[in-house]
Amino acid sequence: MFLCTSLSQTAAHFARHALDLDTPPLGERGKIRQTEHDDGPRLKPGQNVVAESYAMKIFVLGGGVIGVTTAYFLAEAGHQVTVIDRQKGPALETSFANAGEISPGYASPWAGPGVPLKAVKWLLMKHGPLVVRPTLDPYMWIWLVKMLRNCTTERYALNKARMVPLAEYSRDTLKALREATGIAYDERAKGTLQLFRTQQQLDGTSGDVEVLKSYGVPYEILDPDGCIAAEPGLAGVREKFVGGLRLPGDETGDCKMFTDRLAELCAARGVTFEYDVSIRRIVRNRNRIANIHTSKGWKAADAYVMAMGSYSARFMRMLRRPIPVYPVKGYSITVPVKDAAAAPVSTVMDETYKVAITRLGDRIRVGGTAEISGFDLRLHETRRRTLEHSVGDLFPGSGDMRAATFWCGLRPMTPDGPPLIGRTEFSNLYLNTGHGTLGWTMACGSAKVLADIISSRVPDINVRDLGPERYVR
Repeated sequence: MFLCTSLSQTAAHFARHALDLDTPPLGERGKIRQTEHDDGPRLKPGQNVVAESYAMKIFVLGGGVIGVTTAYFLAEAGHQVTVIDRQKGPALETSFANAGEISPGYASPWAGPGVPLKAVKWLLMKHGPLVVRPTLDPYMWIWLVKMLRNCTTERYALNKARMVPLAEYSRDTLKALREATGIAYDERAKGTLQLFRTQQQLDGTSGDVEVLKSYGVPYEILDPDGCIAAEPGLAGVREKFVGGLRLPGDETGDCKMFTDRLAELCAARGVTFEYDVSIRRIVRNRNRIANIHTSKGWKAADAYVMAMGSYSARFMRMLRRPIPVYPVKGYSITVPVKDAAAAPVSTVMDETYKVAITRLGDRIRVGGTAEISGFDLRLHETRRRTLEHSVGDLFPGSGDMRAATFWCGLRPMTPDGPPLIGRTEFSNLYLNTGHGTLGWTMACGSAKVLADIISSRVPDINVRDLGPERYVR
């Protein structure tokens, strides 16, 4: 499923620094007043940067898991929030049927050393994880070139260092949300097993293991018996793998179910949802957003959050502030469980085909493929056969393939890996997009961080390199 499978370093390596806000943002009702001098004591995470702040009217543009979590934490911060989405309900696009993983352990950029050569191999495989369907879209080629520029050891390390703290923080934020609200979404906290079919794959993890050791990340190197102990459904195919690497701290859950239920909690907290409303135009007035034109007329707010996934890039280009976010299509099948004993317990990553096989209640979600084909949402049967091959090969008889549903969604990818979170050049427009395959993993943390920024609080983690300004330095 991923173009890079190196395991992430623990967030313990990255101290939770306070964010330096050169110009703390507020909406037009806000008034900025710094509470400390540059040589004074540092503010603590969560402490207000301003002496006075005001509840703002905020539009969140997009009703996927990123948009709804953003709305929740903005409402918790006391703002008046409206979510606007073109679909008839929440999480009906990219968040609808993703792989179901909450995997900080796999928070790594796709762009990394060796990836260009691996990509050639993947393109030639029958069930390869990468598909490129060339188009005349110049933004596709610009994005690909920028991604290739990030395929160096130095940039890979830098980009991963920006992703890992957010992924770890997001998992912790999700846990806190779950404890506070009791929200349920077919969640499990039983880890992820990366399964190796060849000895070469297993031997290739030595560098990652050293990193895990150095920073105290819980992990297990498993032989075939250990893999079967973690995932009993593999017992009948033990000859097809040589071992695995298990991360017990990872979780799983149904992203669509979570987003639906969180939207209900949002509504109970006063958040308004306007569904079946298309955003046609965003109007700027100098360095601010003045209003938006929708299929239901003109609307205005104090601040705006763009959380429209891959489509955020289109609107930013209209505002003449392009961002390097491009859609990378992923596929999944959802298979009803037929034999629970033969089905996976949690998530198994099939390293050979980059396919994630996840247990979600009475269903098995099988997700994979990185297809670069623009905004094309056509379902290609060859991709379905790859997913069916992986799950059928490792967990034969576990699910009813005849009743499986086939789906695809557009992951909003940045060329370097980290998402875009923060204020744009417009004083009241914020971004929360570009999470790629890690939207579900990073959703709660990204939303909490952005709510803190908008509310002029110091986030719990350092996010100064996650904003759009990193592309113009």
